[in-house]
Parts: sequence; structure tokens; C-alpha cells
Amino acid sequence: MALWGGRFSQGPEESVFALSRSINFDWRLAPYDLRSSMAHLAILEKNGLIESDDATAILIALKELSAEVAKGEFKPIASDEDVHSALERGLTEKLGEIGGALRAGRSRNDQVTTDLRLFAIDHILEIAMLLTKLQDAILNKSAEYINDPAPGFTHIQHAQPVSFGHELAKHAHAFARDLDRIEDWLTRTSVSSLGAGALAGSSLALDPAFTAENLGFATSFANSIDAVSDRDYVAEALFIYAMIGTHLSRIGEEWTLWSSTEFAWAKVADGYSTGSSIMPQKKNPDMAELARGKSGRLIGNLMSVLTMLKGLPFAYNRDLQEDKEPLFDSIDTLLLVLPAVTGMIATTDFDREKMALAAPTGFSLATEIADYLAKKRVPFSQAHEAAGKCVALCEASELQLHQLTDAQFLHVHPQLDGGVRAVLTVHGALNSRTTLGGTAPALVAVQIKEAQLANAKTGAKIASRMQAFSEMMSA
Repeated sequence: MALWGGRFSQGPEESVFALSRSINFDWRLAPYDLRSSMAHLAILEKNGLIESDDATAILIALKELSAEVAKGEFKPIASDEDVHSALERGLTEKLGEIGGALRAGRSRNDQVTTDLRLFAIDHILEIAMLLTKLQDAILNKSAEYINDPAPGFTHIQHAQPVSFGHELAKHAHAFARDLDRIEDWLTRTSVSSLGAGALAGSSLALDPAFTAENLGFATSFANSIDAVSDRDYVAEALFIYAMIGTHLSRIGEEWTLWSSTEFAWAKVADGYSTGSSIMPQKKNPDMAELARGKSGRLIGNLMSVLTMLKGLPFAYNRDLQEDKEPLFDSIDTLLLVLPAVTGMIATTDFDREKMALAAPTGFSLATEIADYLAKKRVPFSQAHEAAGKCVALCEASELQLHQLTDAQFLHVHPQLDGGVRAVLTVHGALNSRTTLGGTAPALVAVQIKEAQLANAKTGAKIASRMQAFSEMMSA
């Protein structure tokens, strides 16, 4: 059903209608459009703009239509331009001309952004809950390897030994920041646009604050022009999703490296691996690779929307139709990737012995020599130089640091005595890293426990919000 056309002498050309038509993707907004229509109906009835009998009939029809949409019994047809026209067609099929009464005081401009906000809130909560499950998997796996040493890396070169539980747990902190960003986004996005009309508000007796409360928003718009043109919440959501994708990509890179023959640290479960169509021996970490690859798609969706928004003139412009598909795609992508990565992490086993044997290689204990001298109040620049000379001496004589003789140590620096061997052990190095956030296993155990408690609290808060949103949608 066309929502415009009275001043036109003919309908749009077929190519124009095809380009303008958005029903093929915005139909996903149908449940939210119906719920916002109920809120709009409530204020129209409250302020006497629709007779109570008519309002009751419309409300019954909206609820029927909601059930039919949910069951797939009501669907768009070829002549529907968008979700709004399709649903108005559904109402008029049930009620006749009165089905068009809801259009009073409302434009597709304020309607669509209200619907999209509701959709975005609903789905970011779903993604947030999946993030807490991913956090659980990461932290539970980290707890298994608190006391297991492994090489720590910078520049993909051996740097210093770390607790492998500490190594794994670092990812949990990245996703915790994503959850913080979602929390901030929810606050900024909880603003209703309904009542802004096309751009100037309405001369009818509406109450945007009443409608906002009805839909579970914290507040209503402060400027009607901004209300219909604002898509910050879309761009910001896409940034959050791109950042989540980037963090997933880093996991993907590590799992791919760790499961390689050269590392052979990680044994990815068969259920989260794939094979080769030609090489029967292959077991590929495809979930890790897909997590790494999908990040490009998520970043691309953000760039698409930012580019579309750049330089738009005032109020609503049809360019804004391009806000939905990137958002939908990023949401769909994460809903696919997050459960797979969570399962991959939860079911991966790591070779403790290989990691422990690799921990001291590459002269990763050299910093212990520098710290040993620093504790003797040798200026760190000199201590660093001495440790470097020890490494050079070992390379020339094919020795490990702890194999240097007392005379060799003293030759490098007069305060570098044989006592340094006491700190040239992996476990000694780990246990000495007791500064806040460090890799000492005793500290890592506390860090993981605190992160688990924080994640449980976040999960409970998200579950409560999801329940409140569900109750609002079904009201």
C-alpha cells in the first residue's frame, strides 16, 4: 500500500520503484514497527485524536498482525515498498480505511529510526549475552593453565616467560571493554524519536515523552530535526561490532599459529575443525581463520555507514536507507561467529610440556639478569647492557644463560655473581612478577576469579535488560 502519491499524476517507473524498495531487507523491523505503532496509537487515543472504539479495533488488529508476522502467516507482497507500507496494508485489509488512521502525527522518518533503535537494542543485548558466554569460556580455560609456563611474545619473538593462564586471560579483558562500550551505547541510544514527525514535530496533540516511556526508552528527543537524521547509534554500534571482530580476529590468529605443526601447542577439537578435499591428513583450524577473516567484513560495514553519513544535509535524506543492511549484516555475522569461537576455545587442549620446554628458549630469562643487577642498585642502563653481553656470550659458546660460569658472569659485570642462577629459572621468573596485573600464578588466579565475578554480574544485568525488553515488546 503506497503511503504517498496524492500530488502525483502517475506512479513511479519500474526502475525507480525497484531502487526505492526496501522491503527485501527492512521487513526485519516488522515486530518493532508494530510495537511502536501500538505506542503511537496509545497517545492518539489518550489525547482524543482517535475514538476509543476505533483505537480498540486497531489495537486488536495490530496484535493479530504481530502474531501473524511472528508465525510467517503475514508476509510482504511485490507491491509493498517497505515495512511500513506492508503493515499498513495488513491493517487496512483487516479494518478498511480506519487502518490508515495511525499515520496521523507520524512520518516514516521518525517511525523508521524508532523501529531501528528498538531492533538495534534488542540485538546488541543478544550479542552482549553471547560475549559473556565467550568470557566464561576464556576464563574457565585460563583457570586450567594458571600454573603452566609458556613463552610470552613481542614481535612474535620470545620475550619473557608467562603463565599460560595469564596469556589466555588477556582476551577476556578485551571483551570486557566491548561490554563496557555496549553499556555506554545503551545509555546514549535509549532516546525515542517518535513524535518528531518528518522533521518539525507535530501540530497534533502528541506526547513524545509518554510514547518514549511506553517503548522503554529513557527519554525522548530534544530536537526534532536531529531526531530523524541521527544515525550515530548505528555507526557506534557498528564500531563496537568492528572492535569485537578485531578482538575475535586476534584470537583467530593465535589459535591458527598455536595449532600449527611448528608450534603444536593447541589441539583444536574435531568438532571445531575441518579437513581437506584432497589431503586426507589435514585438520584445519577453520573456525579460527573465519573469525580472523570476518573482522574485515565488520570493519567494512562501519566504513560504509560512516561514508554514507559524511556530509548529509539537514533532516532526513534517502541516503539513510543505507543504514540498515550493514547493521543487519554485522549483527548476523557476530551471531554466527561468537558461538563457534566460544565452543572452539572451550574444547581446545594445550600441550603443557611443549609450552614449558619452550618457555626459557630464546634467552627469555635475560631480563632476570638485568633485574638482578638493578636490585643491587646498578643503573638499569648498565644492567641491560650486561644482560645483553651475557646473551652474546651464550650465542658464541652455544650455552644457555644458567650454564655460564661464575667467572664469565663476573667478567661481564663485577656485581654479577653466581647467585644470579637462582633467578634464571622459569618458575622463579613467573613468581617474581608480583606487580598489579602481573603474571605471577598467585596473582593470575586472583585476576581470573575477579574477572569471572565481574562477568557473572554483567551477565545478570544483561539478562535483566533482555527480560525487560521482552516484556515491553509483548505489552
